[in-house]
Amino acid sequence: MMQERKCGILAHPTSFPSKYGIGDLGKSAYDFIDFLEKGGQKIWQVLPLCPTSFGDSPYQSFSAFAGNYFLISPDELKKDELLTDEDLADIPEFDETKTEYGKVIPFKIALLKKAFEKFDISNKKYKSFCKENKFWLDDYALYAAIKDHYIAKRKEEGESAEFKAFKKETEKVLAENVQNDYYYGAVWATWDKDLVERNSAALSRIAKLLKNETEFYKFVQFKFFEQWDKVKKYAEEKGIEIIGDIPIFIAFDSADAWANQHLFQLSKGYPTEVAGVPPDYFSKTGQLWGNPLYVWKEHEAEGFAWWINRMKATLKLCHIVRIDHFRGFEANYAIPFGAKDATVGKWKKGPGKKLFNAIKKELGSLPVIAEDLGIITDKVEKLRDDLGLPGMKILQFAFDDSPNNAYLPHNCVKNCVMYTGTHDNDTTLGWYNSTADFNKDYFRRYMNVSGENVSMDMIRLAVSSCADRAVYPLQDVLGLGAEARFNTPGEAKDNWQWRYTSDMLTDKIAEDLAYITKLFKR
Repeated sequence: MMQERKCGILAHPTSFPSKYGIGDLGKSAYDFIDFLEKGGQKIWQVLPLCPTSFGDSPYQSFSAFAGNYFLISPDELKKDELLTDEDLADIPEFDETKTEYGKVIPFKIALLKKAFEKFDISNKKYKSFCKENKFWLDDYALYAAIKDHYIAKRKEEGESAEFKAFKKETEKVLAENVQNDYYYGAVWATWDKDLVERNSAALSRIAKLLKNETEFYKFVQFKFFEQWDKVKKYAEEKGIEIIGDIPIFIAFDSADAWANQHLFQLSKGYPTEVAGVPPDYFSKTGQLWGNPLYVWKEHEAEGFAWWINRMKATLKLCHIVRIDHFRGFEANYAIPFGAKDATVGKWKKGPGKKLFNAIKKELGSLPVIAEDLGIITDKVEKLRDDLGLPGMKILQFAFDDSPNNAYLPHNCVKNCVMYTGTHDNDTTLGWYNSTADFNKDYFRRYMNVSGENVSMDMIRLAVSSCADRAVYPLQDVLGLGAEARFNTPGEAKDNWQWRYTSDMLTDKIAEDLAYITKLFKR
């Protein structure tokens, strides 16, 4: 799959400049693509584009199929005559350098509802979109509408017995997900029993009651995909390939879990086992993620249809898919629900080749990048190599005292993607400033540099490597320090917020990138 040498930038659309408090799919998206073209870049990597939930993380989403409607551009809605100058006249004063989700969410929802009021739901393109995406859209839109309904009900009537029981049951695992009533509240397991169990009569009644609210959520999905499709086509016109992202696991509080309970390890609305990783060098108690695990036998019995549909849907958004936590397909770490930490889990076999063979049979190919970071077993490496998938190499991990370090460029294979760092790492400058003196010294000697321009030196090393693809976060391109870090795993606050300002993408930076790119034949 990966033969032509290419390089590019990792930047999530939420990071784009916008006067509306969060990056969107308006002018700044096209400006970023123009910057990629000027810099000779052929790759734009994004993180998951789905709606975010707990901690504003795109890896904890209300839906594996839906788009993040906060990325919808109000300016583009104005061009569609769904918003007016008056609607956009009173914009709150947002921080230009970070996304203030607490302010952004109610503001943008209000704008989207104004646009919806003017939208003609008999629109042929809209009807076609709803029909084409019915297999996930109906469940998601109803789920989102019911969620709002219960949030409003709880505000009026107080916490129900079901909700109190849920919080007690999930105190150690999932309780943080339900602390913010506006955004994370009304987890589907706390709804009335007949809705939790998806009783057909109850679903019909609630769908009738919330018809308009459900239609709103279909409308915002239509607009997200319409705007993203235009951005993607513009990137394609510039010869730019988009790398998308799929989290291996879904969020417990999601339309996917509610609508497909037989496909996940759930009982009476609660998980029976949840995902995580065992204790290691970084954590004595491991990591307890709380995502429900798959019932792989059920998936296999259905020909892995849910996963095939998920891959097809994602590949409408991008050209290649990075799958997070690839090792979970060989074996996943299962922790009993209610456990206080990840010390009591067990490794359980995953679907392996069966899943990927089913996807390949349907798609004809496997346009997949395997996220194979961390402690990886020989079996995981064999699965990756047997499938012919490229793995990931992180240069920030390369400069220790091990001669066999797998991340050093001279130890790397061609079929991989070389990164300076990812969204989970500190920026390269932040890494350099905080790493041990030995690592700094080895970095300087390895590259024969002074350490005065660490970020661009690391980018140059990635681009010069034998790897088929080289990717670097936009923060490294801009030479930013730890203040611009996007995510710190294991910390629930101050993540996914970083944004750049339009003046940062200079012609000089684009020229420097273009020079390196041309020099190393990418």
